[in-house]
Amino acid sequence: MSDLRFFVTAPIPDPGLPLLRAAGSVHLPDAPPDAATLRAACESGDYDVIVAQVRDPFDADLLRAAKIRGISNFAVGYDNIDVAAATANAVMVGNTPDVLTGATADIAMLLMLAVGRRAVAADTFVRTRHFSGWRSDMFLGQDISGRTLGLAGFGRIGRATARRALGFDMEVLFCPRPPGDRPVPDEELGAFAGRVRHVDWAELVASSDYLSLHVPLKDETHHLVNADVLQAMKPTAVLINTARGPVVDEDALVAALASDEIAGAGLDVYENEPRLAAGLAELPNTVLLPHIGSATVSVRAAMARLCAENAIAMARGDVPPHPVNPEAWRP
Repeated sequence: MSDLRFFVTAPIPDPGLPLLRAAGSVHLPDAPPDAATLRAACESGDYDVIVAQVRDPFDADLLRAAKIRGISNFAVGYDNIDVAAATANAVMVGNTPDVLTGATADIAMLLMLAVGRRAVAADTFVRTRHFSGWRSDMFLGQDISGRTLGLAGFGRIGRATARRALGFDMEVLFCPRPPGDRPVPDEELGAFAGRVRHVDWAELVASSDYLSLHVPLKDETHHLVNADVLQAMKPTAVLINTARGPVVDEDALVAALASDEIAGAGLDVYENEPRLAAGLAELPNTVLLPHIGSATVSVRAAMARLCAENAIAMARGDVPPHPVNPEAWRP
């Protein structure tokens, strides 16, 4: 066994932990560390790399004091890490891109279908023995086919969602970088050219029957969907969020849903996860999932492999296969 040392804040699936243990020593605490325990691990000098979850915060103060080479995040997103501070303190950050694109797009479609067709309420109706036979007025929902899907963001997951939505005969609009914009030529759209329509953020909000969020969490996307945006949506519209919770002002969303300002919402992420905004869980026009966008056996295994490979490379002093800030180690 080499002298590479890993602090793993929570178990990751196979083959992640076996790869780490084959490369060096692994410390896995009995419970996920609180902020003080995480800071102590980073400052101790006992570990080369922290294998982290998105719930583990690495702020500038912690990173200034850290004696680690890297943080390998078991996620595509890394808004739990102050990347600028990590770079300034020569701490490399790695993530797990590409492998969860299809799975997350599937969840976006699942949420559209589940909210639009009232699937959860109908399932509960059957399970509680209220179903006594077919009725023409029972659980009437909204169409998916023929409706307009608005994609806020048009990266890998947004495009994968568009591909699926086109199969449902939806009209697909997109805004590539809301709340701003940028030109997107047909050459960049590739196979989507002529099949999806580029609009600005205001038109996307006003025109969408289903508004699906696929943006990273940045200063400009924090509360991208706020009270004003919700008021500008169609009263029959449904909001879908599989991106990051703080992209939506959750209190404003609860108010909009409770007053029928919009028709429904399907969420896989939450502003103050795992806590929900007051009243959200009681609303009947929502479908709420526990952050399972990447939760398939094959996807989580692929994420674990990438996470371990990133961690091992960083512990050896190499740039990892999937670096967020490769400049952290440049002279």
